[in-house]
Amino acid sequence: NKSPQTVIRFSRQIARFLKGRHVKFLVVACNTASSWALGALRRGSDIPVLGVIEPGAHAAVEITRNGRIGVIGTEGTVASGAYPRAIRALRPGMRVFQKACPLFVPLVEEGRVSGPVTDRVADEYLRPLLRERIDTLVLGCTHYPLLKRVLQRRAGRGVRIIDSAEETARVLKWSLEQIGVLSGARGGERYYVSDLSGKFKEHAQRFLGRPIRSVTKVSIEGSSTSSR
Repeated sequence: NKSPQTVIRFSRQIARFLKGRHVKFLVVACNTASSWALGALRRGSDIPVLGVIEPGAHAAVEITRNGRIGVIGTEGTVASGAYPRAIRALRPGMRVFQKACPLFVPLVEEGRVSGPVTDRVADEYLRPLLRERIDTLVLGCTHYPLLKRVLQRRAGRGVRIIDSAEETARVLKWSLEQIGVLSGARGGERYYVSDLSGKFKEHAQRFLGRPIRSVTKVSIEGSSTSSR
């Protein structure tokens, strides 16, 4: 729900911090940030930058049979028009139908990934897309894969669901191989946040499906302040 200018500003600050950690590849793992800030992050970057829009769009174009693709996402992602542009750039003539789903994020963050309330909200959001006879549905927000079972059940077997995060991971692996920097070793992980809230670990563990050991709070300039 941030303005494009704010999303770009925050994204630049985050990218600057991560580059200070000497990363070899930057993934913009947020659909809204990919929609508004990807061009700004790529310009002048000395490392490759990958967003989630293009991989999701490519998979949708490959999978659709009738050329009618649905996209659900945040209000910012939908307003940007990034998915329709990316899809039609790959294959002109595709029909793309979008729906902003603002209630999905709080449902996921509260752990309400199933149940009558979630079913009802999903039905309300999917109804206009299903009326357009879509056969492919792109999950255009990082929260939505946790609702994949509900969405598949409410959409029906005739609709294929595209998880942009999975597609981005595949493209990332391929890209690392192409530039010769894919490590054969098992990687580690570090978590940095701009604010330590009591909910962060709970949310992160729900998304990852495993415990996380520690989280480091950093200032916007990238200096560590505390861990837990």
